[in-house]
Amino acid sequence: MNSKERVITALRRSGVPDRVPVQFDLCRPLLQGFSQKYGIPIKMSPSYYEDLTYRTSANDLRTAMGSDCVLVGGGLPAGYSHPSTADGSIINEFGMTMRQGLYYMDVIKCPFDAITSPAEVQAFNFPDPYAPGRFETAARDIETYKNDYFVIGDVELTMFEMAWHMVGLEKFMIDMASREAYIEPLLDKTMEFTIGIAKQLASLGVDGLWFGDDFGAQNGMMISPKMWRTIFKPRFAEVFQEVRSVNPNVLVMYHCDGAISPILNDLIEIGLDVFNPVQPNVPGHEPQELKTKFGDQLSFWGAIDQQYLLPRGTAEEIEQDVAEKIRILGAGGGYLCSPAHILQADTSLENIETFLGAVRKFGTY
Repeated sequence: MNSKERVITALRRSGVPDRVPVQFDLCRPLLQGFSQKYGIPIKMSPSYYEDLTYRTSANDLRTAMGSDCVLVGGGLPAGYSHPSTADGSIINEFGMTMRQGLYYMDVIKCPFDAITSPAEVQAFNFPDPYAPGRFETAARDIETYKNDYFVIGDVELTMFEMAWHMVGLEKFMIDMASREAYIEPLLDKTMEFTIGIAKQLASLGVDGLWFGDDFGAQNGMMISPKMWRTIFKPRFAEVFQEVRSVNPNVLVMYHCDGAISPILNDLIEIGLDVFNPVQPNVPGHEPQELKTKFGDQLSFWGAIDQQYLLPRGTAEEIEQDVAEKIRILGAGGGYLCSPAHILQADTSLENIETFLGAVRKFGTY
């Protein structure tokens, strides 16, 4: 099997692949480190939301390291560059002022930090998902890799996260609980942008579309399942339906950090195919329980701990965990092995190579 066949067989649960497929994302310092080690220059692919850049860049480097997947996404319009402030911050297309933090680009000023009415949403100039040039890099990478690798279209910050980044998390959560009138129009605007991006990626020929909004924390959901079902479930159902109107065969993949097992049945009901990142060590995410309850309806992508294990674990501990996750989640297929998030600079090149070696060592069926 080549990589594309391997991932499709695993995630569609249409049989047993020759081995468990693997995927991983790297922050800029790790990309630079492996670039020097492998002698492969980094090709950065700027995104409409800056931290997605690390998901969709350096596909040539990551495939050389063993990834079975490449990632593409919406970029910036032709001729567009972010305005910058005197202190070196940028202002992105959504009006967020952002500055490089320790790990990610941090939003330091929200365009709607004092919003009170739907009229302000309607008056705001949201970016155009169909702007010319936005998919030049994605189209190039899809054409390069489509025959040999599984191509994922990244559409994270689907609606909830994009909306609260425009408002500020505390205000957005309080206003959502208070049923402020602007909340749902703002979510509709962010959803509309996402649908535009996703439908274009689907038409370009991606194999899977990766949506994502983090509703989970370490101990449970950030909002109640009831609130999620009332506000978000119908919108995610619409998103999934819209992309399948373009390509009925595209795999719907969904990223949600934290403990979200209470809504997995709901996501399956509205068309989810692949759950990511299967964050370990949180309630309801025990691998055997997930596989037993959902393994005939859902495939899993992730599950390798990047909070403690990969940065601090020994080679033996990493190998043991990878072998255990493959044994459980990979039984009969249905598993794409991956760290549960972007690997950060606290993880050594050696530990990442140990992880990749462990997937090859223990992943053969």
